[in-house]
Amino acid sequence: MELMEKLEPTIIFLAIIIGLVFSNVDLIAKNASSLITIFLCLMLYGLFLEVPLSELKNSFKNTKFSITSLSINFIWTPLFGYFLGSIFFKGNIDIFIGFFMLILTPCTDWYLVFTKLAKGDLKLSLSILPINLVLQLILLPIYLILFFAAENSMDYSQLAYSLLTVIVIPFIAAQITKFILNDNYRQKATDLFAKTQIYFLALAVFCIFASQGELLFSNLNSLTTIFIPLIIFFGVNVIIDLLLSEKINFTYSEYASLTMTTLARNSPLALAIAITSFPGHELIAIALVIGPLIELPVLYIVSKFCLWVKDSGLFFVCMNNLF
Repeated sequence: MELMEKLEPTIIFLAIIIGLVFSNVDLIAKNASSLITIFLCLMLYGLFLEVPLSELKNSFKNTKFSITSLSINFIWTPLFGYFLGSIFFKGNIDIFIGFFMLILTPCTDWYLVFTKLAKGDLKLSLSILPINLVLQLILLPIYLILFFAAENSMDYSQLAYSLLTVIVIPFIAAQITKFILNDNYRQKATDLFAKTQIYFLALAVFCIFASQGELLFSNLNSLTTIFIPLIIFFGVNVIIDLLLSEKINFTYSEYASLTMTTLARNSPLALAIAITSFPGHELIAIALVIGPLIELPVLYIVSKFCLWVKDSGLFFVCMNNLF
């Protein structure tokens, strides 16, 4: 599974390229959009099946880490993200919303790969995943209404419908599956969907770009503006994570875990909500897909920076001769 996680960016990139190629085929371009929601629902069903919500209590065992991580992800980040968007995306509300949704939703999968690369505490990073997922479900629609209702871009009935279609139904289906299957079959089902999630996501991305290739090319200059605010977001948060970790006396492994947990974005939940909540505003979804292509090289560089911090010995005192 680790190999598949490492290949995820490549698979998504290939899905984008192939989708753009097939956007010139009328039959595919006209029908691809009708399949996006289906693939996203299947992907989210697998995600809800895999995430151990029963382990929510474990998210709070390390109180300092949990409070710090959640404060950055769900208080500081939406405020900072909206501030950046209001500066860089004036006059382009669709890309603004896409950028904001990307910034607001912590990653639920490949941040663990970068945590491991940075030699962070993998168990600690994994323990925070369920609460990150639950808070995304609760806070994403609230923040969208809070920040964008005045822009007349929100259709509340459409937002409610999207939450029911792509969130509530897959979530309930996953919980029913867990309830009716014994441990052996439940584990087999979880393993199967864990392996196929990336393919459902890739198929959804293929359909997005196959159906919206012309829209992408006509707005290419606007979409490239995402690069600058994303880099600012990552740069500022890297500094904040480092300063807070020193102030709170985190160990190195806690610091590395905090950095990756608060930097990595790209939740499939955001993409699913964007597709179904904003019909006719496909640039929102396209911005959400393009963002991680910028993010992933940055996370690799940051993981190397974390290792430099560890090896330099400038900021962290060795703990019990472990480092």
